[in-house]
Amino acid sequence: MAITQERKHELINEYKTHENDTGSAEVQIAILTEEINSLNTHFKLHKKDNHSRRGLFKMVGKRKRLLKYLRETDVQRYRDLIAKLGLRR
Repeated sequence: MAITQERKHELINEYKTHENDTGSAEVQIAILTEEINSLNTHFKLHKKDNHSRRGLFKMVGKRKRLLKYLRETDVQRYRDLIAKLGLRR
């Protein structure tokens, strides 16, 4: 269910905005998207896992708030990230 440290480092390197960036909105959104996708595949096998489903809803809400922040601060970065991640916005 959780992503590995290697995959997390790959995402950080792909979405970072400067050399020492590990926590910008883009990086956080990319990591959350990867975890959400991982949980969605988990739920195909375990339909009644409601405890993990609650965690999924919390992650989706956090990603939504981060996307809203990014949209309000810099629209171009927001649009680029949405296109790169393949989100439906």
